[in-house]
Amino acid sequence: MTPRLETPRLLLCPLELADAAQAQPLFATWENVRFLSARVPWPYPPDGALTHYRDVVLPGMARGDTWAWSLRPRAEPELLIGAITLWKHEQDQRGFWLGRQWQRQGLMTEACDAVTGFWFEVLGMPVLRTSKAVENEPSRRISIRQGMRFVRTEERDAVCGRIPSEVWEITAEEWRAGRPARPGSA
Repeated sequence: MTPRLETPRLLLCPLELADAAQAQPLFATWENVRFLSARVPWPYPPDGALTHYRDVVLPGMARGDTWAWSLRPRAEPELLIGAITLWKHEQDQRGFWLGRQWQRQGLMTEACDAVTGFWFEVLGMPVLRTSKAVENEPSRRISIRQGMRFVRTEERDAVCGRIPSEVWEITAEEWRAGRPARPGSA
């Protein structure tokens, strides 16, 4: 089950089919999709978010191998500004996107910290791996801030064509060692 999570500035609410209406206009931009897997259609269809949530994300959540959240400002909880997802895959275990007007404010770092903590502390997973386009510098900076380490470069097919991609990872032990001590913990 996907729980509601909170950060200082965000509410991470379990993704619902109704979220597709707000996600569609924010997500369906070249800037958001160009580095994603070539499986993502471009031009993005008018019902792309609805179809993806209905046919892929929500069934994965029901199976228990996907955890997905809408990102909402605490000050405006009805407003969807992005999404973040975890998957039980060998590679690419976390993915995210954020509407352009909310980028470069540290919001995605907050969301990544919350779901990475969930991955390790609640689900008990041993390692978190994610891949990103070499050109996707903002995503790379989030991985660095989280203490992830670069593993390798590989080629992959993306919406924008064949591109070099980096694989990054962090173990549960590395994550815990890099976190500040929680009140009441030794």
